Amino acid sequence: MEERVEISGDIAAYLEALKRYGPIKDRVVTHRKIPGTKASFTPLYPPLAPPLRRMLDKMGIRDLYSHQAEAITRIRQKKHTVVATPTASGKSLTYNIPVLERFLANPNAKALYLFPLKALARDQKESLEAMALNMGVLSPPAVAVYDGDTSSYERSKIRRNPPAVVITNPEMLHLALLPFHEKWAAFFSGLETVVIDEVHTLRGVMGSHMAWVFRRLLRICRHYGASPTFIFCSATIDSPEDLAARLTGLSVGAVLGSGAAAPDKHFLMLDGMDAGSRMVLDLIHAALHRGFRTLVYCQSRKMTELVALWANGLSGTFRGKIAAYRAGFLPEDRRDIEKKMGSGELLAVVSTSALEMGIDIGDLDLCILVGYPGTVMATWQRAGRVGRRDREAAILLIGGEDALDRFMLGHPDIFFSMPPEKAIVHPANPVIAGRHLSCAAAELPLNRDDPLLLEFAGLMDRILREGFVLEEACGRRLLSPLKYPHRGVNLRGGGQPLDIVDLAGGHTIGGSDAFRAMREAHPGAVYIHNGEHYLVETLDLDRARVGVRRERVHYFTRSRGFKETRILEIFETRRVLGTRVGLCRLEVTDQITGFEKRHIKGQRFLGVTPLDLPPQLFETEGIWIEIPERVEQELIERQMHFMGGIHALEHAAIGMLPLVVMCDRNDLGGISQPFHPQVQRGCVFIYDGVAGGIGLCREAFLKAENLLERTRTLVKNCLCESGCPACVHSPKCGSGNRPIDKAAAALLLELLLSPSKEALPDLPELTLMPEVREPSAAFGRRYLVLDLETRRSAAEVGGWHRADRMEVSCVVVYDSFVDDCITFLAEDMDELILLLKEADLVVGFNILRFDYRVLAGYTDFDFSSLPTLDLLVKVHERLGYRLSLDHLCRETLGAEKSADGLLALQWWKEGRLKEIIDYCRQDVLLTRDLYLYGLTKGFLLFRNKAGQGVRLPVDFMGT
Repeated sequence: MEERVEISGDIAAYLEALKRYGPIKDRVVTHRKIPGTKASFTPLYPPLAPPLRRMLDKMGIRDLYSHQAEAITRIRQKKHTVVATPTASGKSLTYNIPVLERFLANPNAKALYLFPLKALARDQKESLEAMALNMGVLSPPAVAVYDGDTSSYERSKIRRNPPAVVITNPEMLHLALLPFHEKWAAFFSGLETVVIDEVHTLRGVMGSHMAWVFRRLLRICRHYGASPTFIFCSATIDSPEDLAARLTGLSVGAVLGSGAAAPDKHFLMLDGMDAGSRMVLDLIHAALHRGFRTLVYCQSRKMTELVALWANGLSGTFRGKIAAYRAGFLPEDRRDIEKKMGSGELLAVVSTSALEMGIDIGDLDLCILVGYPGTVMATWQRAGRVGRRDREAAILLIGGEDALDRFMLGHPDIFFSMPPEKAIVHPANPVIAGRHLSCAAAELPLNRDDPLLLEFAGLMDRILREGFVLEEACGRRLLSPLKYPHRGVNLRGGGQPLDIVDLAGGHTIGGSDAFRAMREAHPGAVYIHNGEHYLVETLDLDRARVGVRRERVHYFTRSRGFKETRILEIFETRRVLGTRVGLCRLEVTDQITGFEKRHIKGQRFLGVTPLDLPPQLFETEGIWIEIPERVEQELIERQMHFMGGIHALEHAAIGMLPLVVMCDRNDLGGISQPFHPQVQRGCVFIYDGVAGGIGLCREAFLKAENLLERTRTLVKNCLCESGCPACVHSPKCGSGNRPIDKAAAALLLELLLSPSKEALPDLPELTLMPEVREPSAAFGRRYLVLDLETRRSAAEVGGWHRADRMEVSCVVVYDSFVDDCITFLAEDMDELILLLKEADLVVGFNILRFDYRVLAGYTDFDFSSLPTLDLLVKVHERLGYRLSLDHLCRETLGAEKSADGLLALQWWKEGRLKEIIDYCRQDVLLTRDLYLYGLTKGFLLFRNKAGQGVRLPVDFMGT
């Protein structure tokens, strides 16, 4: 317990009572009083125009804070600006005043406001409309919200006659404004200001996506002759101007110091190990009895629901005054909670980070953090939600068993002295870049000298190879393969979105994504929503839905699995004291194999249930930490568990990485291998948990010494004997934290951090990329091209799924060895199969789903065993939709089919077999020529859905 802190007032009495309360008094780690600040004002020059001065007078604002005046001065000079000051410091005036000034100077001036949440947009609309009316002008600027809740009629009205200010969100900018920019021409041509609120949230996956959305926005603005000023508002982070610059590619200046007044605040750290749930309930109830309006933050959706459920169940007279709030709730449910909290109907809200941003839920007195939020920035951002009046407020941090929590409780001086972290975005992620270039090309064709292409020129070979954009037939411009690819891009980066559906009523109760669902919404999982327990019955990835049924259970679930990794490319390696660290591109295979059941009370283990789910395979970026042979030998000589040691090191390092790089441990993955075949020694891998990587491990590579030192401190200082969640256990370990050897990890870290003059062995020649297969049959190997016609139509046999009943009229095969076509009839199936078996490759168009199924009606031979290239499948894999043989041949070869299948059926009924064979032969030769064209050129030609002639990249060499 630290020295007594002098306190006074209601909050002071509450804290004093807590510090005397038996179950809590011995768990107070530190109590710091953070002094408030007095306001600092600066006059604005030139002064505001009379309408704006009148507006501020009616708002009760006499003078502007120093940071407000600084920001407005910069924006008046059309300088891109980020304002990074604490919560409730009046940041909204720094952009609203310049926007209103520009409107007064030019009634046709437009502004675009981007907010990450709909609730923030609604708050801003009401505030801005009130300000506009207070100006007292005849025609105040119009303001409109354009989001998913805006009716079709209102949307059309806004597009036809755009208001001075359009307020929207990142998804609507990406999905509705940019792809349909022609309908917004009047708006984009007059766009003078773009406002991005809560820019610190645009990091990681979301930020990497938004870096492309902003570049696409700038490209559209240039197209319409506009050059808007960008204004960003942010929580306090390191180098906010650098984040804003990387998001937009613009030069951005920062306004950092706050001139706003702030009340005194108290910050208590409490040790909640083994008692965190009970402690938070005691704190909530004590606060409610004293009339404090309270905001509780939890680290997970599940814990948010459980705390709200338990608190309501024990609240007595306050039952119903406490609510959960998290992402995954339907919008109407979230709005209802916001309204009730603002009106005082609710006294406490238990939330995930969803309420970290400045949604107006009224004045708050107390913030309870159940677990360290993961970053210094997030901690102070959440703490900033309380104390909005001239009265003291308090922040209570309940440290749990998480490694970061234990580190902060053990080192409070480090926490209070740590600067805020730096936000990371990685627009060079090739998957994200490819998808957005496809969107950009759909909006406006990309010329070779387009800034988007020049800035990321190093990615273009891969993006073209993977078909995200396609070369125009003449090769001059790049076009999109789709007319509207935008809906296939999830800005939140969670992969395929899924609906959570209550099977009893058939209605959607929430949402998830494919990656999260594999771990949390698999069959048999317990899913908690709004205080209710549901059992997951079905996970249907094809239909993008999870089926759940309400059921009371006494347990919760946790997934199990295993991972494998392969190095695809080494970017860089460097020596770190006694070891070597590498930065690389990885291929990760993640397989969920089952799930644990644990009792809600005490987390008692109840058993494991196996699962049969498809593996998740993706490429990403990561680092590896080598374990030198001398270190491994030292552990073995001391009879320590080597695998348990590197496994424990992996967990502890991932737990500490958020101290080095701004991230959540859930943004990361890890694998420990006692012998990695490519590196030829033991390795610990840590990687970005997003396909393509999001830059976290790039930063970790540069700070590897700091990471290992923090990890050593954590493991060394933990009081447990053999390992616990506070040091080397991971809550998401697929093997149930087995094997784990804390002592071995401690020795490993000491040895790795001991400077060594021993020369590190050269890395072996790694097989980095997949082996290049031999050239295909067209270059020296025998290939066949097959097509057939049938006697009956799909309608006559009961559908396409009964193709085996359609019967063959003829089969024509081109044989590259004889350079001629061979015809087979129904009675020649044995000869046909013998020929097919001799081929190095069988080529066809829809051969897998049709021709082979028809032939299966004559034999038990397994046609899928043949080495087959289906051109239709290749096209579909590249484009996501199918093209006809006739279309491809017409655009690529300048040739057309002579007939069609329906005509061939009619010929069969008329006994005109020769015409059928001639028609089938022509199709075979067209398919052959199409195959050879793609093989030699590397592309085929087609017309995309916008009617543009483009190149479709194909790789037939490796087939």
